[in-house]
Amino acid sequence: MAVREQVKTTFLLAYPVMLSQLGQVAVGVADSMMVGRLGALELAASSLANGIFFILLMFGIGISMGLTPLVSKSFGKGKTNQISRLVSNSLLINFVTSLVMLGLVLVFSRNLHVLNQPEEVEALALPFLVIITVSLVPLMVFQAFKQFVEGLSQTKQAMYITLAANLVNVFLNWLLIWGYWGFPELGFLGAAWATLISRVLMMVLMATYVLTSKRYREFNIQLVRFKPNWTLCQRILKIGVPTGFQFIFEVSAFSAAAIMMGWIGVNALAGHQIALNLASISYMMATGLATAGMIRVSNYIGKEDYKGMREAGMVAFGMVATFMFVCALLFFLLRFFLPTLYIDDPQVISLAASLLVLAGLFQLSDGIQVVGLGVLRGVEDVKVPTIVTFFAYWGLGLPLGYFLAFTMDFAEKGIWIGLFIGLTLTAGMLLYRFNRLSKKKINASTLS
Repeated sequence: MAVREQVKTTFLLAYPVMLSQLGQVAVGVADSMMVGRLGALELAASSLANGIFFILLMFGIGISMGLTPLVSKSFGKGKTNQISRLVSNSLLINFVTSLVMLGLVLVFSRNLHVLNQPEEVEALALPFLVIITVSLVPLMVFQAFKQFVEGLSQTKQAMYITLAANLVNVFLNWLLIWGYWGFPELGFLGAAWATLISRVLMMVLMATYVLTSKRYREFNIQLVRFKPNWTLCQRILKIGVPTGFQFIFEVSAFSAAAIMMGWIGVNALAGHQIALNLASISYMMATGLATAGMIRVSNYIGKEDYKGMREAGMVAFGMVATFMFVCALLFFLLRFFLPTLYIDDPQVISLAASLLVLAGLFQLSDGIQVVGLGVLRGVEDVKVPTIVTFFAYWGLGLPLGYFLAFTMDFAEKGIWIGLFIGLTLTAGMLLYRFNRLSKKKINASTLS
């Protein structure tokens, strides 16, 4: 397939996923923007709660992603019956995972003080964290259906449902934070309840669509009357668990950075939240290209077309590099305007603007590393990338950020410089690995 056709096909797959993934983050972005109007303290508390929650969210999404390449590969081989069993077992895995994560938060929520944050921030963050964590249960069920249809290269359905639920979330924020139209004025917690309700809606809409649509009738998906298959569960978890940890190592690094920001002060934490919120938008859109690359790569493997697999992966790298370069320019040019969408505190705006310059610098590295993880997931190579992400963030990025921030007195900028170096190292190593593995598969197929 010509490069132009590869770009077109990848884009048509990617843009709905990009918008859908953006929708996942948009819930948090909308919450932060609207909560920010209540003040820096409320914004800092949402930063703490969302930082903890985002670790769980990304691990859950990683677990659910174990389904997609298996569905795509089975679809390439024409194994319809196996797809239906994969989906049923994925639903079971996702539901159990969400309950486990909820239980962990309920236990941990009693010990927020170990994070050494300002007491007033902890007091506000605790109930917010518990409410949004409950939303993991419907979200993980939604993810199982979403990853199934995306594995069939049908990516628009989840996009429509996610965007609709996000509009509901923003509207409910408006009603519940300020108590319009006779609704209770819940203030800060109104945003958390809006998030929970919108995610229940996502689950109901996606499940109803998949289970009633004629398009998926041939798969005969069973929700209750099926026997869990440990072999299939192992295959899903073999990809999903390392993927979840890949996300955890990166996201938890940024959450740890938020904790260190709290040691500097409330304004530093609020400014970090704004910059991180904006960076998460481009990151989640880049994951759309990563998902498209993963689908294309695994589908080509199912067809045993290894040259097509390599082309699809390299095109995904090129597309994400172009996209993230544009994002970097926008961050730099609009660095003083974008923070005003969140808060009107001049000190926080100035601090966030300086961090957005650094966020712009690591956009290219961030995009390349997330696509690298995606295309390697497509070839079911997850162990080495997991080790790479752990070392880059926790072995290098965070310790270096701590050293620059508190020993060299770079303060909040030092933390972000350390993260930038970790991202850049990860990007280079993952690009090298896909290049080497794809050539190896082509050579092996030529010799056989």
